[in-house]
Amino acid sequence: MIDIKDINQDPSMDLFASPSNLDSNLRSLLDEASSILCDWLAKADKANPSPSYFNKSEFSLSLNGISKETLFEELKEIIDGSFQPSSPGALAHLDPPPLTSSIVGDLIAAGLNNNLLAKELSPSLSSLEKNICKWFASQLGMSEFSGGVAASGGSISNLMALVLARFKSECLYEKDIAIIASSDAHVSISRALKIMGIPETSLYHVETNDNGQLLIDDIKNALISIQIKNLRCIAIVATAGTTVSGAIDPLSEIADLCLANNIWFHVDASIGGVYALSDSTNYLLNGISRSNSITINPQKILGIAKTSSLLLVSNTRDLYECFSTGFPYLEQSNEDDYQRGELGLQGSRSAEILKLWLGLRQLGIDGISRILDNSLTRKNYFLEGLKLDRLNLINGPLHLLSFRPKELSKEDSFNWSINTREILLKNKFMLSSPFYKDRFFLKAVFGNPHTTLAHLDHLVDIVNHSLK
Repeated sequence: MIDIKDINQDPSMDLFASPSNLDSNLRSLLDEASSILCDWLAKADKANPSPSYFNKSEFSLSLNGISKETLFEELKEIIDGSFQPSSPGALAHLDPPPLTSSIVGDLIAAGLNNNLLAKELSPSLSSLEKNICKWFASQLGMSEFSGGVAASGGSISNLMALVLARFKSECLYEKDIAIIASSDAHVSISRALKIMGIPETSLYHVETNDNGQLLIDDIKNALISIQIKNLRCIAIVATAGTTVSGAIDPLSEIADLCLANNIWFHVDASIGGVYALSDSTNYLLNGISRSNSITINPQKILGIAKTSSLLLVSNTRDLYECFSTGFPYLEQSNEDDYQRGELGLQGSRSAEILKLWLGLRQLGIDGISRILDNSLTRKNYFLEGLKLDRLNLINGPLHLLSFRPKELSKEDSFNWSINTREILLKNKFMLSSPFYKDRFFLKAVFGNPHTTLAHLDHLVDIVNHSLK
């Protein structure tokens, strides 16, 4: 049995920051960890985006913990075996390097260890999240009643949106439900239905045109089919930025259709939504303001450290009515200032909103516009150098595209994508290899601010050489 006197002599107390004095151990840990991280970042232009190997032994714990020296040796191994988004050749995915202020935000959020579940656990941060969500909704042209909630990734935001759509439809039986989405919609839409217990057959995947967009006539035909089966369409999901091509569905036309048929209109704008924040690119998202809900992920291009996703809704009260169960152990919320944990699926949440706030404040409107404009400039510059007559190109209006040589069989397209990707990696470029419409492609994403025109010239030469 533990002697009560031992509580005041517990050596583990030294592992927590002192509540009464400046903690020299914490400062030393932060200094050394920051030094290791900064050294890793400083060598990014000489590193391959993907580490050549990582071989860490199985996880185990010693009886009394390990020394600081051993801890940092092991930490350095983990860091050296990590994907390097700051490498100028990191062009495979929607994972740009983080803003310096957003890195600081992650550090401060960990130190604060506040909980966005309720205001009493995060007084300033709950207010910050509420105001940032309202700002985003306003920038996207939503109503004065709009707002939202932060979530750990776009998949959770999309799930919450569809749970909300079902709630608003008052359709109680899963077998009577139908949802319409693009055949190019993100897999999180299918996953959401699975989690909600809705049959897979309830998702009507409408095929896209050559530009990767939903066709209104095909949506209308899907609605007729749904009505014939005596089902209720509870939501139409449009995509503003598909994963393979960056295509944007015709948002205004879909909004008209949803309004005429009293159907919830959700836009998965995880990739493209931020383009509505700039005067030079917001025309790409015409009609998004008319949606009932929007998923937007600032982490995809603005350099906000993961994770950073928002679910925005035209009326914040809808979130409360759908998800609120009450917290008997917390101060009760009121209609004007809901507890953040009553607006979504997640209860305890860290202060991730701090990373977004610091990043946005550091960038400003002009900084956001420069990031967006430069991403499109890089893509267009890359396109100008390609032998387009020898390529099948999938290219929407955003900062990504996919391509493969023309007239290749399925097997040949696979071999080309694998071989070319290996050559690219040897030259410190990393592109992804999506499988799309029965063929393998290579995909490039141009949101990395460290990628110069010289890098793009080199990339163009490698791709064009692969076509010979």
